[in-house]
Amino acid sequence: MFSIIAALGLVSTVAAHGIATNIVVDGVFYQGYNPSYQYITPAPITVGWKTPGNLQNAFISPSAYATADIICHTGALNAQTEAPVKGGSKITFQWNTWPTSHKGPIIEYLANCNGPCETVDKATLKWFKISEVAFINKSLTNGYWGTDQLIANNFTWTTVIPTTIESGNYVLRHEIIGLHAAGQTNGAQNYPQCFNLAIKSTGTDKPAGVLATTFYKASDPGILFDLYGAWTSYPIPGPAKYTGGLSVSQTMIAKPTATATGVYTVS
Repeated sequence: MFSIIAALGLVSTVAAHGIATNIVVDGVFYQGYNPSYQYITPAPITVGWKTPGNLQNAFISPSAYATADIICHTGALNAQTEAPVKGGSKITFQWNTWPTSHKGPIIEYLANCNGPCETVDKATLKWFKISEVAFINKSLTNGYWGTDQLIANNFTWTTVIPTTIESGNYVLRHEIIGLHAAGQTNGAQNYPQCFNLAIKSTGTDKPAGVLATTFYKASDPGILFDLYGAWTSYPIPGPAKYTGGLSVSQTMIAKPTATATGVYTVS
């Protein structure tokens, strides 16, 4: 058997951008996907969508915004299990690293699968934005951004599931947009990752959502943006945030109290 440790060694030299290796839901640890898992037999079953073509921890450029790769990253394939969560649950993404130079916004979206997320056609998913944090203040050169906060919190980032949405099987899309080269056409760098959730909620909202391939345009002012210029504000790209989206203080989380692999699907 090819071990996880050995497989991770195959990509250790190209992990400069980093990935969200797992999520923690209300203190319970769920494994995300690492492209090196394709070399393990049997491969781990994870709540993170599979991206075997992303061994270089690469990004999606504006020239690919109209393609399926912007949805959950390059050649993404459905995760085969789901993490059970509740409306109001806090979900923390744990990254293995992130470069200090790659400043930019951190955004989360949800899409209702209207059935099992393990088999949903990703091209049909309609997404609504639940969280967005971008430029926070000017305390650092070129600003203090969501990514700086992620780094300060030991490469972790937390979002909250809205309490107002209906129960169902959802895909959670977590994304960083690197702006360090965004002053030139096609220079922005999108790093989306997706995770399957089974949400139980007392809410009844059914946010309409939009296709991921319509989120951004290369000419959007939050995409074509000179990080090193004389700006005073930043227009966060993408659709407007869902009115039921909740804010959360970004603080270091406690050590997970349990480990799971996804246990049920909401029917």
